[in-house]
Amino acid sequence: MSSTSRDFTVISTFAGGGGSSLGYKLAGGRVLLAVEWDPKAAACYQANFPETPFYLGDIAALSVEECLQLAGIAPGELDMLDGSPPCQGFSTAGKREVSDPRNSLFREYVRLLRGLQPKAFVMENVSGLVKGAMRPAFREIIRELKASGYQVKCRLLDAKWFGVPQERKRLIWIGAREDLGLVPEHPKAQARPVTVREALAGCEIGPVPLFNDKYARLWPRVRPGQRADAVLGNAGFNGCVKLNPDRPSKTIPKVQTGRGFGTICHWAVPRAISIPEAKRLHSFPDDFIVTGTYQEQWAWIGNSVPPLLSKAIAEAVYDSVIVPAREKLTGQEAVRV
Repeated sequence: MSSTSRDFTVISTFAGGGGSSLGYKLAGGRVLLAVEWDPKAAACYQANFPETPFYLGDIAALSVEECLQLAGIAPGELDMLDGSPPCQGFSTAGKREVSDPRNSLFREYVRLLRGLQPKAFVMENVSGLVKGAMRPAFREIIRELKASGYQVKCRLLDAKWFGVPQERKRLIWIGAREDLGLVPEHPKAQARPVTVREALAGCEIGPVPLFNDKYARLWPRVRPGQRADAVLGNAGFNGCVKLNPDRPSKTIPKVQTGRGFGTICHWAVPRAISIPEAKRLHSFPDDFIVTGTYQEQWAWIGNSVPPLLSKAIAEAVYDSVIVPAREKLTGQEAVRV
């Protein structure tokens, strides 16, 4: 089934700059409402999706009634609820604090899920949620989603198997409303990994911050695919990587200084990866608009769900839940008549 033959509705919470929304659109979806609290991220989203109704504010202040009104639907009519609650408290790149207040934002997602009663939901988070001290949080999330009246599945997916030229492992929860009697399915690997060299062919560079003096001297000693801190031990360059052009990119993080610490670097030229290149590595089209400073634009990209991964997930949920749900609900209406 081609993406052009699909037609489904979505509400996107924690919408950010619009990575997941673009994926849904590519799969044939119509986003009825996007929810985001950060005005800078909202500016990025609205620059790319000016036609999409937008709620700018704290999700905790968005009532189910207002959400339904803004989207123009009644409970049970929505096809998919999408959301990627902030994951810094769960991330292996952070301190992984169980008590981090950002970890409770998934409860706001669950509150809307229970009120909207969509046929299906999709929720994304970092792989650190199933490791060590965070496992109780993972189990709690599963319990809450199931208690909301959904058949729930969770799998760790790597974006590199879905056309994204980047190694990026994320937990993806999908659910189907219990009354539908359906089992939601994750997408299967769709393509061989795309290399950095292939992804960046013909890409413009754009402005890039200059390396600091310390890293400018270190860069020649780092081999493609190697971390800078592996060369000099803990030399203040944690997370600084020179890309291997013949493999997918390492995970695009939220923070990119472009000057040394925490920088994703080009393999052949002594510079950081540019914003146009980062968009390619995250599977954004060249004409996707990102706003703000270099660091802000990088953050919108690094925080987002890669569009091609979102597209693959949406297609799998559409085929395994939305289509059979419509057939079942239509049959029930016919019996009542």
